[in-house]
Amino acid sequence: MTTISLQDKPKREASKRLVDALRQYAEPLPAPEQQEAFGQFFDRFGDAQIVLLGEATHGTSEFYNARAAITRQLIEHHGFTVVAVEADWPDAARIDGYVRHHEKRPRRGEGFVRFPTWMWRNAELLAFADWMRGHNEGQPDRAKASFHGLDVYSLSESIHSVLTYLDKVDPDEATMARWRYGCLTPWQDEPAKYGRAVVRGERPDCAQQAVEQLHTLLDKRLGYLASDGEAWFDATQNARIVREAERYYRAIYQGGAASWNLRDRHMFSTLQAVIAHRGVGTKAVVWAHNSHIGDASATAMGWNGEFNIGQLCRVAYGDDAVLIGFGTDTGTVAAASEWGADMQVKTVRPARSDSYEHAFRRTGLARTLTDWRGRSRQSLAHILREPLLERAIGVVYRPETEFLSHYFEAVLADQFDAFVWFERSHAVTPLGHEKPHGAPETYPFGL
Repeated sequence: MTTISLQDKPKREASKRLVDALRQYAEPLPAPEQQEAFGQFFDRFGDAQIVLLGEATHGTSEFYNARAAITRQLIEHHGFTVVAVEADWPDAARIDGYVRHHEKRPRRGEGFVRFPTWMWRNAELLAFADWMRGHNEGQPDRAKASFHGLDVYSLSESIHSVLTYLDKVDPDEATMARWRYGCLTPWQDEPAKYGRAVVRGERPDCAQQAVEQLHTLLDKRLGYLASDGEAWFDATQNARIVREAERYYRAIYQGGAASWNLRDRHMFSTLQAVIAHRGVGTKAVVWAHNSHIGDASATAMGWNGEFNIGQLCRVAYGDDAVLIGFGTDTGTVAAASEWGADMQVKTVRPARSDSYEHAFRRTGLARTLTDWRGRSRQSLAHILREPLLERAIGVVYRPETEFLSHYFEAVLADQFDAFVWFERSHAVTPLGHEKPHGAPETYPFGL
């Protein structure tokens, strides 16, 4: 005979209320491959200035295709002109050159060579970039959609980009820049070792030199802008990355929330810089992991002192920032077993019974959009303020330790404004080193 504790019944009743509410308000979605039909469900967010689109993993095809369909709709019908993604600035600049400036398709091996390459070197992004290229044809420069990376990891490539720019416009300053960056260049391919050496007191830091080089680019901007404003902006952003990367690789050895907060503050400031550069009225779509675009203050991350780009956008833009999370239950995902290891196609375990994902699965709906904004949906928002677990799979997936490695507590109603659900999902199609048998031989845009 099974004995039921007094605490089990209230939990079951609360779980049933949650599932019933999700079933009532969730809107079934077509497959994201039906791009126009899928994208039209997101017209309701077109009045925002910033729409942040998440992902519960870094290797799920449905998330990329869904974000592409939503972004297409926002660009074509609502005046969005910036796509900013959780990628390195120099790599994304190659795509921006292709989609906006008629540059050649990058060759195989150019860009996105840092682990995890499959995160942006995949067939799903290739298709979206080709669409952006076609959309921009015939558009005036101001109306063209641009593509930018927000991340901070590209120390080596950003140093190279600054020097290449200065070699073209100011050879004397390029000589000074090489001297300043000479403090960092011995470490540029293994910046974590630089950070460790500084924190251990084995060598002085290079912060002042990185700051001086950025200030020089800013101080001389009037002269540089006269020749090519886009090239100056790109070089300046790379100089900002060098400054922030120098700080970041020291911060990762200092413990606490410092390195996470530095990285997300950089992503937010980069987004603001891009918006300012594109001009008044610019509207942007952000692609990043749920852990970056959901409001951290509504999660265990925030309760432990971390903030993120989603939280900063809410503070800065209020209701003009819309945060949309993505989730899935089972299927496959592209991920590695440890940092730096080869990509594998891994099976995603069914979500835990004490998670939001499990509640969405119990609705029996395969694909949905659930939007809890507005007074008519306050009852749903109230129910979604009951803290539950949420799953986050990054570029590393360890199903054997999934609870400890991939779950955190969150309040969904305060973390996001809406949620896109796929009951079953599949791994992205990588291009290049990780490509499975039968995948295309070209890497983005390589002929």
